[in-house]
Amino acid sequence: MGDMTHEIPKPMLPIQGRPMLEHILERLSASDISRFLLVIGYHGEVIEQHFASDSGRWDVEFVRQNPVNGTGSGALLAQNFAANEPFLLSYGDILCDPAEYVRAKDVLFSQELTVATVAVKAVDDPWQGAAVYEANGRITEIIEKPPKGSSTTHWNSAGFYVFRPVIFEYLRRLQPSPRGEYELTSALDAMLADGLDLRISPVEGAWRDVGRPEDLEAVNSVSES
Repeated sequence: MGDMTHEIPKPMLPIQGRPMLEHILERLSASDISRFLLVIGYHGEVIEQHFASDSGRWDVEFVRQNPVNGTGSGALLAQNFAANEPFLLSYGDILCDPAEYVRAKDVLFSQELTVATVAVKAVDDPWQGAAVYEANGRITEIIEKPPKGSSTTHWNSAGFYVFRPVIFEYLRRLQPSPRGEYELTSALDAMLADGLDLRISPVEGAWRDVGRPEDLEAVNSVSES
């Protein structure tokens, strides 16, 4: 997002006059999620001040990731908050219909042995995200940032997940990736290698990754539903 995030973090960029993160919490609330942990880093004080000042509306806690060194280390900070219960994790730039969160939760709870649900979106080529391979709904492989044109799956990770607490065992074991970060997908790979059951939850309704200026312009050009 370049200069737009010079003074505020990307999740606080405005959509229809309100921070993107506020829209995300509203949609999570509509799916019967009532407690939130916000993992903050870059200009995290902006997020903390905004939601702390509106504390009567949200049951929100904050934890600072320092250093900001990957999605896996960020997710590990939720262990105490999760308190050995299943939880939903979403990135701070993903907008979707509340029904998609409900669907992802239902996939997890419909199978006693399933330990994680990965929301996926059908795309022509998942080279910009994470290619998710599956058989009968069960994930067989996840390839982060595959070379363009190399994927034989159309499933792209949609940026939110539902986990059982076993994920924390794998997050604690993470080693830095080639780019020096502790990656959430590396924990998923390790779970797959151990034969654990991870399932996809296909996104059927409205969804958008607000990762680029044109995405922000698009969501601001339509009225909020």
